[in-house]
Amino acid sequence: MQPVRTMIAKSHCGIAGLALRAVIVAGYALLVCGCNTDMQQVAAVPDVPTDYRLRHPITLSEADHSIEIFIGSNRGALSPAQRADLLAFAQTWTREATGGIVVDLPVGTNNARAAAEAMREIGSILTANGVPPRGIVVRNYHPPGGSLATIHMTYPKMIAQAGPCGLWPQDVGPSMNRDFFENQPPWNFGCATQRNLAAMVDNPADLVQPRGETPADTTRRTTVMDHYRQGDGKAPTQYPKSEVPQIATVSSGGQ
Repeated sequence: MQPVRTMIAKSHCGIAGLALRAVIVAGYALLVCGCNTDMQQVAAVPDVPTDYRLRHPITLSEADHSIEIFIGSNRGALSPAQRADLLAFAQTWTREATGGIVVDLPVGTNNARAAAEAMREIGSILTANGVPPRGIVVRNYHPPGGSLATIHMTYPKMIAQAGPCGLWPQDVGPSMNRDFFENQPPWNFGCATQRNLAAMVDNPADLVQPRGETPADTTRRTTVMDHYRQGDGKAPTQYPKSEVPQIATVSSGGQ
């Protein structure tokens, strides 16, 4: 009877040992899987582009270019400064506008009559500088009481813009996020450069495609090539002798 009990006890110990080994192996497997998961998260592809040109792209859109003309109640003509501003406004319209000019004319105010009289001069200046009459739309508006009513002129144009800048969605200091371990640039990096470039460009279309080239100066090119073919050694540009720079010398006679 004693040998049977001993065999049963040994079998229970063997089963318990196998179960313990299985638990230990499973624990190590879970630990390894956890480490691999963390490494995959750290080494994964960034959620946002690393290149600042892709993270803060310059986009083209339409925006309004406006001018305000202040008209007094007792004056129906434009001042010289207002004529200069209106002339510059018309010239920029011919170069960059994508639509007509909308003129908001005040009505029901103390200067409504003076503004209507000034509108005749405004229309003549615009049409004289290339704005077609059908491209000018006049609308009436009622300004709030007590405010200085102005003639408001607007036309749409293409603009380039980027941003908004100054956004810091994550901590840029030491932290446990993935960008810190991978030494990724912060979100706001490069935004100011892109925004300044978009504001400085003269023609937003230049950011998309180059402008057409003008024909070469064939007359000047022919002159230069003739000198080269003849081998006369003449410079392409000959200055008069009186315009050739002279080296000033100091005479030793006075010493």
